Amino acid sequence: MDEKLSWVYMTCGSLDEARKLGQVLLEKNLAACVNILDGMRSLYHWEGAVQEDQETVLIAKTRHELMDELTETVNSNHSYECPCIIELPIDGGNPEFLQWIVSETKGGSKNRTDQKSQN
Repeated sequence: MDEKLSWVYMTCGSLDEARKLGQVLLEKNLAACVNILDGMRSLYHWEGAVQEDQETVLIAKTRHELMDELTETVNSNHSYECPCIIELPIDGGNPEFLQWIVSETKGGSKNRTDQKSQN
């Protein structure tokens, strides 16, 4: 597969926020799938002190070329001043699943077909 795919790790302040962000990413076809993992504890430096909070992990599977728009969308809909958005390349996996990521995201083969039929 020539398409560069990405696994995107993000953290949210609550389960509700993760659900809302995930829904926005799916509605905009910026992710084929999101996973929500609630109940994570985070320790981190912020404003000169070590902080500890409960957070929710949001993972998205997408295409690399959508990362700028995905990042902008998350930043504009996130409660954090500086949200964690980390892109990791998908170097391999089940070929059918990887093709599904392409077809279910903006500009992917299924979406291009759908857009043509609407014009």
